[in-house]
Amino acid sequence: MAVSLGYYETLMSCSGSSTSSELNTEEKELAGISPGLVRMSVGYIGALEQRWSQLEKALSRMQEPSSLHKY
Repeated sequence: MAVSLGYYETLMSCSGSSTSSELNTEEKELAGISPGLVRMSVGYIGALEQRWSQLEKALSRMQEPSSLHKY
């Protein structure tokens, strides 16, 4: 299930709380959608190295204790 695959842009989403939020807990479990699942669709604009760098930066920021309460 996907509302958007990002077209030519790179798109990241937390599937459990966004595109699959209409599913109940059992349906999510059967589909393999865990609470922390992040879905990434890589677009074709920009260099792969740029996308990889952005992903590494995002993952690094998620590990910072202070980032847990910012959003």
